[in-house]
Amino acid sequence: MTKDLTAVLDQDEPIEIVKKNDEKLEAFIEDDAAPVAEITKKRKSNVSVSVDKFDWDAFEKENVYDIDKSIIEDQYCQTLSKVIENEVVEGTVVALNKREVIVNIGYKSEGVISINEFRYNPELGIGDKVEVYVENAEDKRGQLLLSHKKARSLRSWDRVNEAFDKDEIVKGYIKCRTKGGMIVDVFGIEAFLPGSQIDVKPIRDYDIFVNKTMEFKIVKINHEFRNVVVSHKALIEAELEAQKADIIGKLEKGQILEGIVKNITSYGVFIDLGGVDGLIHITDLSWGRINHPEEVVQLDQKINVVILDFDDTKKRIALGLKQLSPHPWDALDTNLQVGDKVKGKVVVIADYGAFIEVQPGVEGLIHVSEMSWSLHLRSAQDFLKVGDEVEASILTLDRDERKMSLGIKQLKSDPWATIAQKYPVGTKCTATVRNFTNFGVFVELEEGVDGLVHISDLSWTKKVKHPSEFTSVGEKLDVIVLEVDQENRRLSLGHKQLEENPWDVFESVFTIGSVHEGTVTAFVDKGATVALAYGVEGYVSQRNLVKEDGTTAKLEDKLEFKVLEFNKSTKRIVLSHSKLFEEVKKEEPKEKDSEGDTTQKAVKKLKANLEKTTLGDISELAALKSEMESKDQANK
Repeated sequence: MTKDLTAVLDQDEPIEIVKKNDEKLEAFIEDDAAPVAEITKKRKSNVSVSVDKFDWDAFEKENVYDIDKSIIEDQYCQTLSKVIENEVVEGTVVALNKREVIVNIGYKSEGVISINEFRYNPELGIGDKVEVYVENAEDKRGQLLLSHKKARSLRSWDRVNEAFDKDEIVKGYIKCRTKGGMIVDVFGIEAFLPGSQIDVKPIRDYDIFVNKTMEFKIVKINHEFRNVVVSHKALIEAELEAQKADIIGKLEKGQILEGIVKNITSYGVFIDLGGVDGLIHITDLSWGRINHPEEVVQLDQKINVVILDFDDTKKRIALGLKQLSPHPWDALDTNLQVGDKVKGKVVVIADYGAFIEVQPGVEGLIHVSEMSWSLHLRSAQDFLKVGDEVEASILTLDRDERKMSLGIKQLKSDPWATIAQKYPVGTKCTATVRNFTNFGVFVELEEGVDGLVHISDLSWTKKVKHPSEFTSVGEKLDVIVLEVDQENRRLSLGHKQLEENPWDVFESVFTIGSVHEGTVTAFVDKGATVALAYGVEGYVSQRNLVKEDGTTAKLEDKLEFKVLEFNKSTKRIVLSHSKLFEEVKKEEPKEKDSEGDTTQKAVKKLKANLEKTTLGDISELAALKSEMESKDQANK
């Protein structure tokens, strides 16, 4: 049959193809859709072809058309895109459902991609252009295999760098939480979103952002480790800056605004004023003292605040809350005056004193010097602690400056008011050692009554270089009142005066020329100190320490010493060891005197020695004197 298909289609009768098993015709109609579509344009309406007139033999011999089949195949192939495996191409979404996305890349069949690969883009719709990676042009089932995830991964690093360089806004899918922030899928790359960059206000619950798609700005790229940092906060900061400038431009001092508590710190509260933040310092939250702002406000609480000050340049706004209520000092009792007693609670303790809250917002200071009549200033913690309820007397009251000083010692009688009657001169008592100075010891007779024991009044015999050698802080010390100065609140005390002055006796014992045994206890400048009887000390110069054999006395040597000088007022005794043998050598032996003269000289010598002896030898010397006088009478 030489008639072509066009002629057949031009006939008036409808085409009725009854040979169902003719696979070649089915393939022709299905695969060569484009040529057939072109040909059918020439069809007439209601065209029909009688089956009886169709030449099946010619059709089986593939001579249905006058057109060469190869030409039709070439035309068909030209309508298809050339697909190269393992390359990224652009496709169009033609259909999608809850599980899959159908993408047409111009190939003879569409590709099917799991919708999970498009989680980052929940707004995906039919007609959208997407990049896909061709994994296989035709698998065993003849299916075109595509992957959007791999396409994004291959292009992601270039896309990220391009977006960073051009300062573009990108979309990202928040996958999960991590330490300090979130993990965001951006172009298939896992980027880090710091918690501080999620929003301009602090985020307390990160979990609400998981599985959400948001817009971000790439703020940092580490090419060495291929790390990417994104920020959502950066997108809204520019807009907020404009809002801040607009809001600050309309601010006025004293203006009252409504705000929301955005953040609470130990030093104050940040308030969101609708695009701009202000700070209420902890001192401006309440007229009374508070330990932490949480005692006054809570997060997300709506409060009214007053503008105290603002800085256009630094965009800082100082707010106040307590200023919205009257100052407590204005409500203080007008009849209150100096000398009145008030009650309050200790709210703050410092070394120098304690602050007492008389009523909320009204405080008075009790200085440590007003806590006790004692002159020894101690820390306020020794008297009071936070929370104590105390009663005090008003010492000063300044309503203009809103200051009040209080005292608690004034509630007790002043011990110095009756000091002369209670501690007259000569009164003996026991005191407590409080502290030392170079010149004496301060002791406390009772609370508020202190006195000084001068270093020279500690001992009659011992030379005290520093009071710490004589006593210790906290020890009890017996004293006697030597002088009372009530006006200047001073007491002069003594310790040695409790005993008689032994130097009155020593004057008759350590006479000049008398000889006594002593021990070298210490070497001092140009000499040494010698311990004598009765706890007395004497001084020996260096040259008077020389022994008879020419050596010098050493420490702890016990020797005989001759008194060269005795001064009762300065309590000074000067001794010498060398004089004992030097004087003997100078005396030459003389002719023997008569027996009577010898006796007289012995008696005189005995009398001289008697005057030079110590108190301990008086009885023995008296007996010796009597014996010598008896011999003298017998010789006469």
